[in-house]
Amino acid sequence: MSQPDRRRTPDERGTPIKWGVTSGALMCCALLLTGCATMPDTSDVTKVGNEQRADSDPQVRVFGVQPQKNEQPMQIVRGFLEATTSDEADYQTAKKYLTGQAVQWDPFAQITVLSGGPQLDQERASEAREDIGTTITLTGGQVATVDRKHSYSPATSAYRTSYHLVKVAGEWRIDSLPDGLVLSESDFQRIYRSVNLYYFAQLGPEESQIPLAKDVLVADPVYVRRRIDPVTSTVQALLAGPSNWLQPVVTSAFPAGAWLKSQKVSLDDSGKLRVQLGGPVARAGQGRCQRMAAQLLHTVQEQSSTQVTSIDVVGPDGATLCSLGHDQAQAYAPARVVGNGAQQYYVDTDHRMVAVAGNAETAHPVPGPFGEASAHLQSVAVTRDGQTAAGVRADGRSLYVAPLSSGGTAREALTSEARDPSQGLSAPSWDGLGNLWVADRDPQHQRLLMWRDGKTTEVSVPNLADGQIKSLRVAADGVRIALLIQQGGRTTLQLGRIERSGTAQQPQISVTELRAVAPQLDDVEAASWAGESRLVVVGKQSRGVQQLQYVDTDGSAAYTPTLPGISKVSAVAAFEDQQRPLLVASDEGMYQLPIDGDWQQVSPDGTAPVYPG
Repeated sequence: MSQPDRRRTPDERGTPIKWGVTSGALMCCALLLTGCATMPDTSDVTKVGNEQRADSDPQVRVFGVQPQKNEQPMQIVRGFLEATTSDEADYQTAKKYLTGQAVQWDPFAQITVLSGGPQLDQERASEAREDIGTTITLTGGQVATVDRKHSYSPATSAYRTSYHLVKVAGEWRIDSLPDGLVLSESDFQRIYRSVNLYYFAQLGPEESQIPLAKDVLVADPVYVRRRIDPVTSTVQALLAGPSNWLQPVVTSAFPAGAWLKSQKVSLDDSGKLRVQLGGPVARAGQGRCQRMAAQLLHTVQEQSSTQVTSIDVVGPDGATLCSLGHDQAQAYAPARVVGNGAQQYYVDTDHRMVAVAGNAETAHPVPGPFGEASAHLQSVAVTRDGQTAAGVRADGRSLYVAPLSSGGTAREALTSEARDPSQGLSAPSWDGLGNLWVADRDPQHQRLLMWRDGKTTEVSVPNLADGQIKSLRVAADGVRIALLIQQGGRTTLQLGRIERSGTAQQPQISVTELRAVAPQLDDVEAASWAGESRLVVVGKQSRGVQQLQYVDTDGSAAYTPTLPGISKVSAVAAFEDQQRPLLVASDEGMYQLPIDGDWQQVSPDGTAPVYPG
């Protein structure tokens, strides 16, 4: 059964635009006199009650209506803006408001997202005169832009644009306007959803040195329209290439010039996907074709509530170039370098490292040197395979690495010259390739360091300016790192891109293009990876109370259930597998939040909670 439609009557359009929860409400067709209507394929037209008008209702499709006779310029601009929030694939109704050069308007150029409703004003110096036309200005508070590659970027600023109108055959039409869409935040959330595209990490010299470095997939979040064939749109976005921010550290198996020849991409009843490509794909070879299939399968799986069982990559002539089953695709799965997260860890009051298995409510000292009374630990990190740990001593000056097994010994990896433990080494973090990352916060010699097998590399951070790295969490893929940066009396969460060059013997590593991940928070206290493109953050808004929330790596708010409150959190640990519970340290002890559960106390004390990573 098709989804019902929802529109708005012409007489409603004369009222001021309200872009709130019901801001996407559009017009009914001219035959409808009042109210909104659902329009199934095989039943009478019926009015939609208020309880049915929620814009977030996935069963409601929204359509605009063409301009009405004798409408004034302000009504025309309102009608156009409303039509751009419709569920039409090509915005044909919105284009009926345009004339002249404006018919070349490109709705896909970008999206400007406003925090609230737009303010429309007809310039007094440009009254509605038939000979010269008139101008309507639109202003509002901008919160983000979404570019042609569907990538979201926070952008807090005042926004202003204008629409020029002229009379054509006695009716006002828009003849000049900016390319792209202008949407309220609520309409954007109703119309678009975030999905991950997958590309292969470019790990420079490490690719030839580390077995796990081959075929590491990296999530690149983008926004696609919810109800306009999202699977096909996502595949088209994948073929268009990674976001501008991620592009320098990833690569795609698809050859340049590859395009989607299939008119529609969808799963059959058995969960099989068949994707026909145009361009020079036939010359790619089997190995490269398998990598293309892996990118497609993991990307489409993001859109599907059922398992993608297999995928056929088809060439321009209709011949199958290669096939990849679900089980075969796991060799490329992002989880391959993430680990299983079966245990959580923290430091107890005796400065030992302790472990909590699964949803267990009690902790026990880990085997090996870090579980002994002489450990004297301040913070810890565990490799993704759970075999090795790194720990910063309580003095903040020494970082040790030790096996998580009996009989092993700890070895010193690196040191800081800081005199104050709070200005010494940060809590360490492992990527999925076996590299250990830590920040030396010594005011006299601030450094970001990467350690591997006894060798330490200093990492440059050219955009850091006078900021100080307070703490860090590196992604499993080894090409993204979340940094808490203290600057000017506040701490912000920044995402950095890890770029590699040089040789295996003399690697050159830098963290570039820092960008705000939680711009809505004025002060961030802790963060942890909580998905392939998501983090959980502890922070405060200006003059606000502490919040525990999810954010996406592109800076957009993660559309996930609100986390139940817990007071005075100093640290948080999450895992990329979102079925694992959260672990937080608060003034009242160590607490765990199981999936679909409430906070449970693990211990009345403890600090520095972590998952492997």
